[in-house]
Amino acid sequence: MDKKIKRERNSFTKTEIERLLLSKGEALAHKDFQEHFGNSCDRVTIYRALDRLVAEGKLHKIVNLDGVIEYALCHSCEKNNAEHHHEHVHFKCTICHKTTCLEKCNPDIKLPANYTIIQQQTIVLGTCPNCNVK
Repeated sequence: MDKKIKRERNSFTKTEIERLLLSKGEALAHKDFQEHFGNSCDRVTIYRALDRLVAEGKLHKIVNLDGVIEYALCHSCEKNNAEHHHEHVHFKCTICHKTTCLEKCNPDIKLPANYTIIQQQTIVLGTCPNCNVK
């Protein structure tokens, strides 16, 4: 059952989440947002804001290999678009542990007959450019 968003509501929490993701340039987990907000915002409010931003098509979820959900900004999706896809590669650096979206890197998965992709997620482990220089 899909939730329908009646209208977009702006809030300080949502705006600050988007600003933080933009400034960091990487996917962040709920704990990262909690650390950022400190005592100024409770964990439930953060969860609700994240869920709302995902539903509005502004963020997408990435489930990392540890099962932790990270959130990243949607750069290529149109807001409130029913065709909300994220078939790009998510890169996880094994040194700094940052997760980044590689928007122009699309895996081409060919499934056998009678299989249908509903959602796909590709996580590539390796060393990011910043850690390669060290």
